[in-house]
Amino acid sequence: MSGYGEVFRRGRGRHRRRRRAPLKTAAAVSALVTCSAFAVHAVDDDQEDCVPLPAGAKGGRGNLPAWCHDHRAGGAPAGKGGPGDTGDGVARDGDSGHRDRPAAPPAPEGVYDRERCGNTSGRVLLTLDDWPYNDPERSVRIGAQLKAQGIRAAFFLIGKFAAQYPQITRQLRQQGHWVGNHSYTHRHLPSLDDDELHDEIRNGVAGNLLRPPYGDAGERERELAAELGFRICNWTIDTHDWEKTQGHARSVDDIRASVRDATPEEKRNGVVLGHLFSNFPDALPDIVSDLQAQGYQVCRNNGPVTEKVPYPLDC
Repeated sequence: MSGYGEVFRRGRGRHRRRRRAPLKTAAAVSALVTCSAFAVHAVDDDQEDCVPLPAGAKGGRGNLPAWCHDHRAGGAPAGKGGPGDTGDGVARDGDSGHRDRPAAPPAPEGVYDRERCGNTSGRVLLTLDDWPYNDPERSVRIGAQLKAQGIRAAFFLIGKFAAQYPQITRQLRQQGHWVGNHSYTHRHLPSLDDDELHDEIRNGVAGNLLRPPYGDAGERERELAAELGFRICNWTIDTHDWEKTQGHARSVDDIRASVRDATPEEKRNGVVLGHLFSNFPDALPDIVSDLQAQGYQVCRNNGPVTEKVPYPLDC
């Protein structure tokens, strides 16, 4: 046992991107990974009322989608902004609002596939979004445990918080993990005017991968991101780790099953979405074990990286 125990998480995310039909046959499950280094002790926020999406945004029923669970750091009051507004115009909830849709097929050879972040290795890339509220160093502890297992992951951090703790980005990259831009304050990019959009992307974590909040980026957003030197990086497997049922966070077993039961198409060259504030880190050992039992490997950690993520990914 690693002794990696007291790890807090705070907040919740929300997604509406993809819900899959489970595989017709259950996948084999291997023995648990030896170390339970990703143990999480959950600390839940109080449930907040959902904030309607901005006009024109693609939401769910009644423009108050089922994924809408606003989470705030430090109990900031609700404000007037878009999804996850915290009263000061800073949206800092987890990724959310991603439309359910069938899995995208792999892009033709030589074409960048933003759902797979340019992953053509056959391996699976694990990604962790947002920010570990109330415990910033949690990111580094998770990174250290992944490194110890020879795994390279990608962390997409909210720029406002990453700027307050610049050592975290440096340490994650030194550990061999990619660190990407998750915007500066986690606002809904299509709802912003051109100047706001420019600032929201430019002021985020430096690098060349951008994961837009809510996974939502239209042609305008993609073009501006490209002008600023960023490629869009979304995912093929959403663990829905941000979901709550009757106030309870999604369980480790359910998070694990969301990856185990994903389709082969979603896994090969795939990208798994989880969050730094959820039970996703606690599920990581089992997720890795399941993938290996099914014949898949995760991205290998080959040592420190720079802010530039290679294309194709070096997995």
